[in-house]
Amino acid sequence: QVQLVESGGGSVQSGGSLRLSCAASVSTTLFYCMAWFRQAPGKEREGVATTCSVSVYPDFVKGRFTISRDNTKNTLYLQMNSLKPEDSAMYYCAADARGSRASRNSLAAPDYTYWGQGTQVTVSS
Repeated sequence: QVQLVESGGGSVQSGGSLRLSCAASVSTTLFYCMAWFRQAPGKEREGVATTCSVSVYPDFVKGRFTISRDNTKNTLYLQMNSLKPEDSAMYYCAADARGSRASRNSLAAPDYTYWGQGTQVTVSS
């Protein structure tokens, strides 16, 4: 059974940094795509980074967030710098296999099969 467990969230001031981790219960080599999403109260879940064959970011985090994966540790990371109050949300990692809809470097939540439970990030001004 696939389990993804996020960690590393917390409270920081605006301009600060956090590094999120997502540990998988299986080899991450099984996942062609791994991604990070976030969801703030009352808002839809939105993608903030994905890594399949390449890494893709939406404009609102480009240059501030970096996604990486270490298949030797079965872990996905998200380095977040220059954090803003609007980055406050629950952050989730997601994954899917080659050939899935996620394989198109998708940042759409419905395209991913496997999900973690989330880790909270709060950025104060």
